[in-house]
Amino acid sequence: MSQPTLVEPGVAMVERRRVYEPARRWWEGRSPLAQDGVLYVGAGIFAWLLGIFSSQPAQWQWGYLSVAPYLIAGSLALVSSWRRPTRAFFLRVLLLIVVLVGAVAVPLGLEARWRQLDPSKQYAQPEVSVIERSGAALSKGQDPYRSYLKNGRIVNAVPGEPAFESFFPYFPLMGIFGLPSAETKKGRGLTDARIVMTLMTLMVSAVALRLLRASREDKLRVAQVLLALPTGALFLATGGDDMPILALSLLGVVALQRRRFNLAGISLGVAAAMKLTAWPLAAGSLLVARNDRDRPTWLRVALWIATIVLVTVVPFAWRAPHAFVANVLAFPLGLAGVSSPAASALPGHVLTSWWPFLGHVLTPAALVVGGYFATRYTRRVWPLSLSQLLGLMSVSFLILICVASATRVGYVIYPLNLALWASVCRRHEDSLRVA
Repeated sequence: MSQPTLVEPGVAMVERRRVYEPARRWWEGRSPLAQDGVLYVGAGIFAWLLGIFSSQPAQWQWGYLSVAPYLIAGSLALVSSWRRPTRAFFLRVLLLIVVLVGAVAVPLGLEARWRQLDPSKQYAQPEVSVIERSGAALSKGQDPYRSYLKNGRIVNAVPGEPAFESFFPYFPLMGIFGLPSAETKKGRGLTDARIVMTLMTLMVSAVALRLLRASREDKLRVAQVLLALPTGALFLATGGDDMPILALSLLGVVALQRRRFNLAGISLGVAAAMKLTAWPLAAGSLLVARNDRDRPTWLRVALWIATIVLVTVVPFAWRAPHAFVANVLAFPLGLAGVSSPAASALPGHVLTSWWPFLGHVLTPAALVVGGYFATRYTRRVWPLSLSQLLGLMSVSFLILICVASATRVGYVIYPLNLALWASVCRRHEDSLRVA
């Protein structure tokens, strides 16, 4: 009687492979240069559609500014792939630089300049102003967590700003990106928080890619998805608060891959001290921290993460615990009684719009159910490899994004990058087994 239950999952897997196999074969049959061409042309089409349909000025401006760089790079890659150049990889790197300049540097510089000339227009995502205000508060020794809800009214709201901009939904360390604008008494121009976040993202990513144990083709693909394609360029140019988190997470992953546990703890600890989205990977890293003798070394990683988070977070949480919880936990989860601009038409937001009480149920239920299945999976494949952890994190992020009552579609960059890193790490692990 048990035989059918054993066969059915295999049959389902075979059916899925039949559906995706033609697309996979077609993609793998293209040269890396041709693949780049497809990605850049697709990015150009996406930028054009974003320019037409987006209602957010910073996004549609980026879209129109980025169409030409993407389409030019994509066309050059496709045409060159037909001729099979001898220095194809050099050409791929050159096109990557062209895209970084055209889709990141130029739009970011122009939008920062336009914001300086006319602060009344939305040449940046709301989080940029929020981070700059927190930097100004930190520079004066003030608490960035001021606003909270009491008796249905916001206490300490920022005058003249929408209600959601009165909240600082990050940990205190995120405020460092607003310090340059506070020190120069300017919130825009060269001290625009996006420029500071972009510079940090590029520097940390460069170090991580240099240390990553992978083929040069895989490293280039990681750089494309993280920085050059709309999965990175759009966010660097318009908002950017998730980009340093992803860069630090990649550095932490690379440090775990190389068994450099101090570096892993520091990079993941800094990311966790900036934003809650870094916590799942920081916690998961403890499961795969093992030395060359395959002995657990999670304690060293945990000490670094805990020390950095406690030193940077506890003083602010202790000073104003109610405001801290309202800003960092309640507001991002949609429980602060204030509509967040991150609320997208995803299942969690739609369901809580119909039945508000689900806002207090969906995310905790997803954490409990997801935690149960994640625990079962971990026990089944133990000891967990780095690639398996990243794959598990990717699926977990995707589920949480879908069920959260206040989230945005853009958060898909987390599961997308994690899935790519899992694939890259898996190839390296397979090569070690073969060797």
